[in-house]
Amino acid sequence: MNQTLLVELFTEELPPKALAKLGAAFAGAIAQGLQARDFLEPAAHVTPYATPRRLAVSISHVRSVSPDKRIREKVLPVSVALDANGQPTAPLAKKLAALGFPDVTLDQLERAQDGKAEAFFYSYQAPGVALAAGLQAALDEALAKLPIPKLMSYQRPDGATVQFVRPAHKLVALHGDMVVPVTALGLAAGVVTLGHRFLSKGEVAITHAERYAGTLEAEGKVIANIDARKEKIRAQLLAKAGHDKVLMPESLLDEVSALVEWPVVYECHFEQEYLAVPQECLILTMQTNQKYFALTDAHGKLRHRFLIVSNLETADPQHIIGGNERVVRPRLSDAKFFFEQDKKKTLAARLPLLANVVYHNKLGTQAARTERVQALAARIAARLGYDVALAERGALLAKADLLTDMVGEFPELQGIMGTYYARHDGEPEEVALAASEHYQPRFAGDALPATRTGLVVALADKLETLVGIWAIGLQPTGDKDPFALRRHALGVLRMLLEKRLPLTISGLLDDACAVFANQPGFADPRAEVSGFMLDRLRGILRERGFAQNEVEAVLALNPDRLDDIVPRLEAVQAFANLAEAAALAAANKRITNILKKSEFTGASVSPSLLTDPAEQALAAQVTAVKPAVDAAFAAGDYSGTLKTLAALRETVDAFFNDVMVNAEDPALRNNRLALLSELHGMMNRVADISKLAA
Repeated sequence: MNQTLLVELFTEELPPKALAKLGAAFAGAIAQGLQARDFLEPAAHVTPYATPRRLAVSISHVRSVSPDKRIREKVLPVSVALDANGQPTAPLAKKLAALGFPDVTLDQLERAQDGKAEAFFYSYQAPGVALAAGLQAALDEALAKLPIPKLMSYQRPDGATVQFVRPAHKLVALHGDMVVPVTALGLAAGVVTLGHRFLSKGEVAITHAERYAGTLEAEGKVIANIDARKEKIRAQLLAKAGHDKVLMPESLLDEVSALVEWPVVYECHFEQEYLAVPQECLILTMQTNQKYFALTDAHGKLRHRFLIVSNLETADPQHIIGGNERVVRPRLSDAKFFFEQDKKKTLAARLPLLANVVYHNKLGTQAARTERVQALAARIAARLGYDVALAERGALLAKADLLTDMVGEFPELQGIMGTYYARHDGEPEEVALAASEHYQPRFAGDALPATRTGLVVALADKLETLVGIWAIGLQPTGDKDPFALRRHALGVLRMLLEKRLPLTISGLLDDACAVFANQPGFADPRAEVSGFMLDRLRGILRERGFAQNEVEAVLALNPDRLDDIVPRLEAVQAFANLAEAAALAAANKRITNILKKSEFTGASVSPSLLTDPAEQALAAQVTAVKPAVDAAFAAGDYSGTLKTLAALRETVDAFFNDVMVNAEDPALRNNRLALLSELHGMMNRVADISKLAA
């Protein structure tokens, strides 16, 4: 009989940050265990449930008994099972008895090859297993494999000691409307669970596995599905926000969904005087410390009202609202106090204290690092023709807010507070913005610095980290990257690409290494870092939709500047779509191989040595199209450069059909190689188009 199976473990409050993972693991492991034991029909569907006080799973189309199975069991090698006269040995009888087949005779065994030797096998029909046995094994496995952050030891009423993430109090296991007699953590399965701690009558009887979620919601005031709770919270937040925008990061929604069983959103307020504090501080303290949802107007300005998610529904929520308003007030007061205290001391006045902050024991203090970043920022600004003084000032003050009370309390605000304090100190706006912009991009898809000074300081900060950390042997290994060097490399590459900066990677790495000139034990990492960045560049370009062979065609030229990489790739894409592209790419590949194997001296083409009509035609056409190719390339028209080459296809094909490149006459051979070398150089100015060949 196929029915829906329900398994629920009711516990005390589970850790909210781990709840979703625990719920998914519990459901997945039970389903896998039953699948491995052949209890699930092909149409079986698994639904995980998780609330602050329960882990559960519902699985449709579960068999009450697993199907009979044909089993082929290896008994013993023939050399052991038979004596010298071919008669059964005592070990054979003993083995058959151990397998549960004491009456099986020799003629009932199959003799077959097993590797290099022969062995006896016995095939039999094994009857199906009852669901209770299969579920017990799957449940035991699931509980043993749960990703529990920290085990808790507790005693059952009978005095037995149990270890689990939280004390467990009830176990429900139903196949349809029948209890499956399994046990777990000292509990025997039944049909009774508990509803909402305050909104229900307490015990809730589940009469059928398929009615689990509906019964819990109707009688227990519990929304069992964590995703359903999350979406209900989201909908209520949006409704309460009205015309305002509610700030609801997914991580906060996930955590709040794991804290409530029956979510109800209420509106609260705080005094408007707190709006004088930078809104990032207020938003962060509400989200981090209180799990509240801040509101902004259409222009992103913080409102003095906020939303809370309660686990209680009541007709008169004023006591809930008032309590939460009282709780948030001290937090906002602390933020206001930190802000006012920090403003009493300028960022510049804090700089000497950076000498007391160790950056890395092999790379010195934050003060030493600030000097390096400042020097590097000045070099980059000079290369770009930007304001060097602003770049130096921005780099000098960029890390000063690390020593403020606000950042000490909320490290996530580093950079943001630096901008506020720099403005308060009267610093130039670009210097103030550099305090926050130099951390950009913080993550994939994050915005790049908008100002020149912020851009230069961001490049300097990331390059100093890349080169410095790599030089002391702490480069990324496998999935370990404690200093986020991959993110720093991606940030540098994105700025070079998207801002179209006329800078070379080699020049930037030269400048970065130069600021470490007096650093003891510094091992020049330029070659390794350059290769590392090139690998990251491949990933960026593939993510932008360019094919692997297109990316390799451009990167084969070992580009040092990235400001024209994308136009080159777009030109390669356009060229690849031409009818002539495949033939020219194949010809280019052939030319590359010929030149690589030859002893070409590098001489120029001599018209008098062009004896074959096909090579005369190719030389004439190369001469004819070269001015157009040169002009298009010089103008940055890479697509035009490559499309001009399309006219060469027939002439190139004719050359390879009619002309023997490696002629016996050295003069002819060298002249033909010179012609191919000239053609090769013209064909590969934008990219190595041989990489497009199949």
